[in-house]
Amino acid sequence: MSDTPRPPSHGKRRPVRPSQWIPWIVLAVIVAVGIVIALVVGFGTARATDQVEPDINQTSATLLQLDDIHTDHATAPAYDLTDQHGKPMTASEFHGRSVVLTFNDDQCEDLCTLLAQDIATADHDLGAAAKHVAFVSINANPYYPNVSTVKAWTDQHGLGKLKNWYFGTASPATLATIWKKYGVPVELDAQDKTVVHGTEIFFISPTGKEVALGQFGTESADTAPFAHTLAQMAVDTLPSADRSTVAGPALPPAHKGGTQIGATPPPTKLPDLRNPDQKISTGSSHGTYTVVNFWASTCTACVQELPALERAHHDLGSSVAFRGIDVSDTSRAGLAFAHRTGVTYPLLNDTQGTVSGQYRITGLPYTVILNPKGKIVIRHAGAFTAEQLDYIMQTLDPKLADGN
Repeated sequence: MSDTPRPPSHGKRRPVRPSQWIPWIVLAVIVAVGIVIALVVGFGTARATDQVEPDINQTSATLLQLDDIHTDHATAPAYDLTDQHGKPMTASEFHGRSVVLTFNDDQCEDLCTLLAQDIATADHDLGAAAKHVAFVSINANPYYPNVSTVKAWTDQHGLGKLKNWYFGTASPATLATIWKKYGVPVELDAQDKTVVHGTEIFFISPTGKEVALGQFGTESADTAPFAHTLAQMAVDTLPSADRSTVAGPALPPAHKGGTQIGATPPPTKLPDLRNPDQKISTGSSHGTYTVVNFWASTCTACVQELPALERAHHDLGSSVAFRGIDVSDTSRAGLAFAHRTGVTYPLLNDTQGTVSGQYRITGLPYTVILNPKGKIVIRHAGAFTAEQLDYIMQTLDPKLADGN
């Protein structure tokens, strides 16, 4: 399965135009002043604080390719489906709540599963506001339309315990009608029973109006800020009395030498776990993408993740560099663990916390991906599967998908 993200879109903003009867000399002055004002405050109050919504900055909005629909709010198309519990699911039942609507493949093992992680984290960030928000998904795979299939996918990807998660399905003909209503492209491969579908995120108000549009894509792997922005946008569509600032980190602008997304951190050399007398750089390697994974033998999720990273390393070959950074083990313990998991890519020792502190790692496992120029393009808290990592790398560098 694969998903097709659209190019970034930007909210429509109305330019300020002076009246035509103003004399040209006055007009020139006004235009000059207007340019200065625009540089200071932008088009309206939102730009003055770099906010595109009350609690969403421009950097975070770009992560979701967030496109506010400021005027002409259309009523979201109706649907009549069955959810993962076998219960009827209609658009009208969500009136009174903010709805985050997506289309997901119930056989997906890569991008949709990253979105599932985002939704689970967003639900946590919402806190008490979760009762006002519904995360709704519509099946994008007509080859597997059964309720049992959407339930299995829901449970497998950590959404089964969410009280406000709804994954709807129906007959292939009904699903196709709904895709068309929402303008979501779905390409079918009958031979392999696979699909390629659009990655739109529809933000729908409690009155059933479409108020904003986003996208999930490779950036979905930046779980913490993506989930925070997802949750905040959902809350911002609520009536003012129910709005609040949700938990989780907003995405800060990148700055020189930092470790935020978009920043280029200075490379650091750490001892090779296998040969402590040799040091290896944490920076991008030979102009390729570099996957930097932080782990420890005492981390249960790391035990499960490292074989998946090794598999991705094998699949991607020398086109992508891998670095594993052990943050807590002695050399002997780290080596024994690496041997048990079968990892063959370079492993570095960071028991002093030099690099993990620099990167502000919030927990283990944690993965950072650098582009060929050393810029951070992904920060992912939690485990990756081989399928997720393969998808991300092939999206970042399409040549990898061609086997080059």
